[in-house]
Amino acid sequence: MRTLCSSTLIGEFFVIGFAGLVAMKDPDLTMGTVWTVSGIAMFLCVVLCGMVTRPGGVALGWVLQIALVASGLVVPMMYVLGVVFAGLWWASVHYGKKIDEAKARFAAQADAA
Repeated sequence: MRTLCSSTLIGEFFVIGFAGLVAMKDPDLTMGTVWTVSGIAMFLCVVLCGMVTRPGGVALGWVLQIALVASGLVVPMMYVLGVVFAGLWWASVHYGKKIDEAKARFAAQADAA
């Protein structure tokens, strides 16, 4: 699960950075505001890569997905990208758990043999 979720989060890291570049063109937003919000979100992506397997890590990932979709209020294309990454996050968590369970089964069978 860790590999799949971390890959999704690193992809989001770059998408958030590019969305920050687009948001800078909004005359109602200051550059400091854009990069503070984008920087915090990008930092969370990196930190969550290490927290995915810890308690609450997946839940924090979902919070980040919701924030990514909500960023569509500032950059409308982020609605689409947020939904895409939320789907990738779901798939990473869902199939990552299945892969971890299969690995554990195979390891148990190898130990028994």
